Amino acid sequence: MAQGLMTPTRFRADADWSERAARPLRLVAGPGAAPTGDELAELRAGLNRRDEAAAELIRTVTPNQLHRMFAAGTLDGPFFDRVRERPDWVDDRLLERGAEACRAFGMDAGLVLAYGSLLGGYRTAAALEPLVRTGRLAGGETLRRIKETSLWWRAVTAPGGLRPDAEGFRITLHVRVMHALVNARLEADPSWDHERRGLPINQYDQASTLGVFSTSFLLHLRLLGVRISRDDAAAVMHLWSYVGWLMGVDEQWLPHTERRGRRLLYHFLSNDPPPDGNSVALARALIHMADDLPGSRWRRWWERERALSVSCWLLGPAALRDLGLPYRLPWYGVSRLLANLMLSHGAGRLPGGRSFLLARGERQAQAQFHRWG
Repeated sequence: MAQGLMTPTRFRADADWSERAARPLRLVAGPGAAPTGDELAELRAGLNRRDEAAAELIRTVTPNQLHRMFAAGTLDGPFFDRVRERPDWVDDRLLERGAEACRAFGMDAGLVLAYGSLLGGYRTAAALEPLVRTGRLAGGETLRRIKETSLWWRAVTAPGGLRPDAEGFRITLHVRVMHALVNARLEADPSWDHERRGLPINQYDQASTLGVFSTSFLLHLRLLGVRISRDDAAAVMHLWSYVGWLMGVDEQWLPHTERRGRRLLYHFLSNDPPPDGNSVALARALIHMADDLPGSRWRRWWERERALSVSCWLLGPAALRDLGLPYRLPWYGVSRLLANLMLSHGAGRLPGGRSFLLARGERQAQAQFHRWG
């Protein structure tokens, strides 16, 4: 491909903004955080590199055939045989511990994924154009897509959720194949700006997105006062590294450990472009996603104010300015911090504390889905 010979102009489009936005990550990434020359070359190349295994699958199987295969659960063929052969580094014990830890984080996991990981991802224009082109996470679609992502996250973190016959495994592969279909369609669209953006769904952006589900997820949970033991953190990173592998992320960009994950995420953000109109539109849609739910005007106001407050706590005022969102005092983030000092750090350390947190997390998840209808 001709566009594969050039670095897309989005790469480090505004170096001052990128370095400023990435500074907090550099502080926690440790010594030697800056990318080497070879790593910078790989970042540039990743913008023009797709998930080739999934791309080959959709060249040989029609979308209707794929739909029937996933609906019937008959995932047969070379592609599916390859992903069932897990890498040697996958450890079932760590997968189970990582999934259990994610469930024990309860409502704080949902807050972080929405207003830390997702909203924080909107701060850069890097991977947003495909979302807007496909109608994902825009306007009235926002809540439905958030629910879909939440159901996928719960399937992945369910007990045994990533066994080859489990729902989390199946949905993860379905998402991977859908990404390949969207990528192929947008690649063929003459209006797609390859020179500026590279491939629509590329390895660079896929690996960066994996970082917000793993590395950024843990960092933001700690800001809410959630206790995360060293063993739990390692298990969560192991879990999401395997999810990344299933999603087709290149081995070189699987985080594996928090230290490595922080360094990788710093590399991505420090070379990402600043926000654009898509960033502002998607951020507003996320903050207002509960506006159409049944309930009182007061309840909708509460949901918006809570979202803005916790976003300010997790991302800081500069990020909200970038996203065109109003500043709010971080009262909700502080309230979660205080609650977790008692529950996560207090009750969680007592005998039976883990079971208590798991049961609490399940109740909170069911209540959230009930509110969403």
